[in-house]
Amino acid sequence: MSDDRQEQIINELKVAYWMEIETVMSYLANSTNLDGVRAEEIKKALAADVQEELGHAQVLARRIKTIGGKVPGSKEFAATQSSLQPPEDNTDVISVIKGVIAAEDSAIAQYKKLIELCDGVDYVTQDLCITSLADEEEHRRNFLGFLTEYEKNR
Repeated sequence: MSDDRQEQIINELKVAYWMEIETVMSYLANSTNLDGVRAEEIKKALAADVQEELGHAQVLARRIKTIGGKVPGSKEFAATQSSLQPPEDNTDVISVIKGVIAAEDSAIAQYKKLIELCDGVDYVTQDLCITSLADEEEHRRNFLGFLTEYEKNR
């Protein structure tokens, strides 16, 4: 693999790493802040997903290190998930659900970008991205289901 391609892969792995870390922070905040009877199922789903997203970040960090990169520290973090910020109204479950779907869409796009970038040159990174992609697609599907139900019961 050329040094250029490896550097590109490392940089895109770092993008995915930060996306996962930011998702952990947002899911943790929303799973704690939401209020109301209708929020309980969403809070539980987000709390469970925190561990899975953290696991993705750990896998990405190990891979960055394994292929010659350096895992960035917190000073390099720049937040981008505006749609997943805790809402003013702690009972606004629908905005949280829509924020989760937007975050999952972004993660799915990033993993697909990595899968394509790694094709034919880095099968291990490609494989771990395929596994994470499947998890993100499942999360997205779950929250699309929640959205349908919540919008129906408005």
